[in-house]
Amino acid sequence: MDDATAGKDWTFLSNHGHVLVQINRDPNIRIRDLANEVGITERRAQAIIADLADGGYITIHKSGRQNSYEVNSKLKFRHPREAGKPISQLLNIFK
Repeated sequence: MDDATAGKDWTFLSNHGHVLVQINRDPNIRIRDLANEVGITERRAQAIIADLADGGYITIHKSGRQNSYEVNSKLKFRHPREAGKPISQLLNIFK
């Protein structure tokens, strides 16, 4: 890897962050579409949704076979450096 391409395989947001942003944009998004938007498998998208729901960051509403999601934007970031800031600050950037 040369200097021009060194470090180009990382991003600022984790897949959890990308999933949260996409759900905030489209609360009725299908898992297949969510996985495609984020660039992950459907199974990984389901696991991340479960993590976010377990953490209280999203609530899953079921209507028949279709899910919709509600983001709890008042919750704070998990990392100690950002723990005092609500995730709404991140979500507002990507509206």
